[in-house]
Amino acid sequence: MSTPTLLNAPVPFVASMETIADDEQHTIDSMSETLLKISQTVYEDSGHAMRSVHAKSHGLIEGTLTVLDDLPPALAQGIFRSPVSYRGLMRLSTPPGDVLPDDVSTPRGAALKLFDVPGTRLPGSAGEASQDFVLINAPAFSTKDAKHFLGNLKLLAATTDKGEGLKQLLSAVLRGTERLVEKTGHKSATLTSLGGHPMSHILGETFFSAAALLYGPYIAKIALAPVSENLQALTHTLLDLRKHPDGLREAVSTFFASQGGEWELRAQLCTNAETMPVEDASVLWSEEESPYVAVARFSAPPQTTWNAATSPAQEDGLSFSPWHGVAEHRPLGSIMRARKDVYQASAGFRGSRNGCPIHAG
Repeated sequence: MSTPTLLNAPVPFVASMETIADDEQHTIDSMSETLLKISQTVYEDSGHAMRSVHAKSHGLIEGTLTVLDDLPPALAQGIFRSPVSYRGLMRLSTPPGDVLPDDVSTPRGAALKLFDVPGTRLPGSAGEASQDFVLINAPAFSTKDAKHFLGNLKLLAATTDKGEGLKQLLSAVLRGTERLVEKTGHKSATLTSLGGHPMSHILGETFFSAAALLYGPYIAKIALAPVSENLQALTHTLLDLRKHPDGLREAVSTFFASQGGEWELRAQLCTNAETMPVEDASVLWSEEESPYVAVARFSAPPQTTWNAATSPAQEDGLSFSPWHGVAEHRPLGSIMRARKDVYQASAGFRGSRNGCPIHAG
């Protein structure tokens, strides 16, 4: 494999790149309250506490992340400083806080947890030894900051556990509308986030942090992309999820029953503080100016990715957050700052209701 190269010099992080609104804590408290409403609604109906968002898992994939040799100095930072390997676990999911049939097509998520990672810990993660990357299948958020994202959360809370059949119908309408929009050469983040995502195979997706984080002294966004031929062949492959409420989970299980796969973990360094802002997570950073560059590979062997008897209990004990990690990869910007409190509140709700200790790693 050739040594990665950078087109432009990365910009060092300075504190002034983050601007905290006077009412940000109020916004974060409102987000926590809204998310807990979602969890409470699902708990009252099912008797089991689920995640406020990304409640439905489509697979837990065990593997090994190996940092690449001979990274340029700007990329050899934090946990990627040397070519070591980490045991890892990837969780595939979809965003709603209620567990819906898969033909209600929403965006997808992937959370990658690395174990036994050394380094100075982030606030709130003392005593842990994991590094989490929480990713979605879009390179930017549909909203710029926590205050704007709160509006989306309130809509999600208002529709939690209401009209499953209506959600399926709305999802189908939005998918058709999104296809018409794409024929014009555009893509609507709003339509796909509301349920217009195509019914594609989740293993063919590329996932992104969408928001920024520290990368040693620099700033980066992170991506996880399929690179083995068998995974790349699934990109844009459509699944018939009608009458298959757990079709995505079944597709992941079928794939890994007989074969493994490989993903690249990639970093996109900020090379222009003006056009690649930290605070506005809706801005797409130019890949022409700073492409995503591979820094590690995640390899997963054939395995059982979902066991109906044991996986739900394993899910109950797991917690993922970008604030589970080392200080050299501190999350940046309004969206990321909000995640610290709201993810912690969600995990606390699940642990107290289910009587299961939560393990951050």
